[in-house]
Formats: sequence, structure tokens, C-alpha cells
Amino acid sequence: MTFAERYGPWAVVTGASDGIGLATAKLLAASGINLVLVARRYELLRQIAAELIAVHGIQTRVISADLARAEAADDVSAATQELDVGLAVLAAGFGDSRAFPDATLAGELDMIGVNVGAVTRLTHLFGGRLIERRRGGIVLFGSIVGWQGVPGQATYAATKAYVQSFAEGIHPEYAAHGVDVLCVAPGPVNSGFGARAGLNMDGATAPDLVARGALRALGRRATVIPGARGKVLTTSLRPLPRRIRSRVLGRVIAGMRDPGPVT
Repeated sequence: MTFAERYGPWAVVTGASDGIGLATAKLLAASGINLVLVARRYELLRQIAAELIAVHGIQTRVISADLARAEAADDVSAATQELDVGLAVLAAGFGDSRAFPDATLAGELDMIGVNVGAVTRLTHLFGGRLIERRRGGIVLFGSIVGWQGVPGQATYAATKAYVQSFAEGIHPEYAAHGVDVLCVAPGPVNSGFGARAGLNMDGATAPDLVARGALRALGRRATVIPGARGKVLTTSLRPLPRRIRSRVLGRVIAGMRDPGPVT
């Protein structure tokens, strides 16, 4: 099968308005797969959809959704019920760079809602549909900070640890039904994530490199670490005790933190 035959004719991409989600959507459109673009910013999604239609001649559907809301995943599934979805790319997520005692509880709970709750719900909802068709794929996004706790990103790192463990667990379960599951664990990525998290992303990996690495690994691996920086950090930290890895990455995050306040 070609990529489009295995993972098309429709793909759902969350976080499609920026960063890795947008880069992945562009690559999927270039392969001829129709797209359901999901993010909060409706007008921006409409502009992106119009560009992809003009360049690649695909079909699109735009869904504005705040995935921090528990019911948003059900809304996305219902809005795509009649489409033959072969791929779910769950790229929506956000982080923070404040110490946990300094962060707002509402913000931390929203982060868990998007990074964990929505990922779990959407995986179950679209995974069931993929099992019925006996083929397709699910792409989840962890992070190299998910290998251990990280001061300054305690909640974010914990959500990514969940995604990594979750993906590893369901990979063989879905494989038994012909469905590929991949966890992408990048290092720092130059996207809107940095601005929201209050981090300086100079020198970070480009989103399109992460997206290309993810789509190349889908169906071949359970986890991929795209980008040289992520590979180097992971390889160099792996032999160290977990507490030392936490301390080192805490210093890395502190060094990336913008001096201005995080909002």
C-alpha cells in the first residue's frame, strides 16, 4: 500500500494551527490525504485549509475545539463520524516553565486535560474506528522530558511520561488489529509552544523535521526521537541516575526560560 492508501483517505490532526501539527498537516496534504484540522483558532484554521486546498486539491474540514474541555473529544468524533478516518495525529498540547507552586492550578489542570485527557479520549474514540476498518494509525506526542521528572516543568513532564507509557502499552494492542501506534518524543521544537511556555527556543528543532521523522517512523517503530538535539540529550542522559537526569534537565529548562513573566 502507499502511505495514502494505508492512512487515508482522511486524517484528523489536532493542534493543526501551529508547530508540529501544522507541519504534519502540510505533509499529509502533499501525500493526497484529506484533512480534519482541529485547534482553537477557527479563522486561522480556515486560512490554512484554504491554502492546502489551493496547493494540493484535497478536501478539508475545520473544527474549532478547546481540548481542555472533557466533552471536546466527543465533539470532534461526532463532527467526523461520516468520514473514513485512517489516521489520528494528536499533536495538540502545551506546557509551562514555572515552578509548580508558582503556577495556577487552573492552568495545570487544563494542561492535564489537553495533554492527557484529550489524548486518551481521542485515542479511544478514533482507535475504535480504526480497529473496525483493520488499518490506520495513531500518532501521539511525548517528549524527552517525559523520561524523568523535570523541575520547572513538573506537570508537563508528567503528562509526557503518561503519553510515552500509554503509547508503549497500546502499541501491541492495536497492532493486533492492523493499526499502527507511534509515540514521537522530540527535544525542544521551534514553535508556538515556546512562547506559551515562556521558553526561548533559539536553536530548537524545526517542526517540519519532527513531522517528517514521525511520518517516516509510523508503522516501523513504536517510538521515534526526531532531531539531533533530542537524540544527543537522550543518549547522553540515559546512563545517568534518574535524579541526576532530573537535575540536568531542570537546569536546561532554567537556561531556556525567558526573563519576562509567563502568562
